[in-house]
Amino acid sequence: MKKLIVPVLSTCACIGMVLASAPQPSNDQAVVSAVRQVEQDMGDAMVRADMDKLSQIYADDFATITSSGKVLTKKDVLQDLGTDKLESYENGPMDIQVFGNHAVVHGSTSEKRTVNGKDTSGQFVWMDLLENRDGKWVVVRSAGARVK
Repeated sequence: MKKLIVPVLSTCACIGMVLASAPQPSNDQAVVSAVRQVEQDMGDAMVRADMDKLSQIYADDFATITSSGKVLTKKDVLQDLGTDKLESYENGPMDIQVFGNHAVVHGSTSEKRTVNGKDTSGQFVWMDLLENRDGKWVVVRSAGARVK
């Protein structure tokens, strides 16, 4: 039993140090506002089919999972702008949690969209992971689903 005390105490101390160093959510409203603005800018750029702006918003290693389960990269999303037309959208409430250089955003959107000429409009829920790279927030990962 005494042989177990040192390893158990060492393990507890290591776990405690890891948990203590984990970033706590930030309440900095300037940072939360900056992340919220990136989300708004992304939708606005999609409506305008502004590939330059979207290329700045999406990280080079961006990936998303569509509601059908397909994985798309930044290149895929930018190429789809020709067939996937977001005509209008309205963001619902967003829950933004910032942890150091990372932010997680849960939100909902009502949108009017056509894909290959077919109406795919509806209500969607989504989650984005953003990272602050060189002082600029970029979207790194995303996932969404249609609300039925």
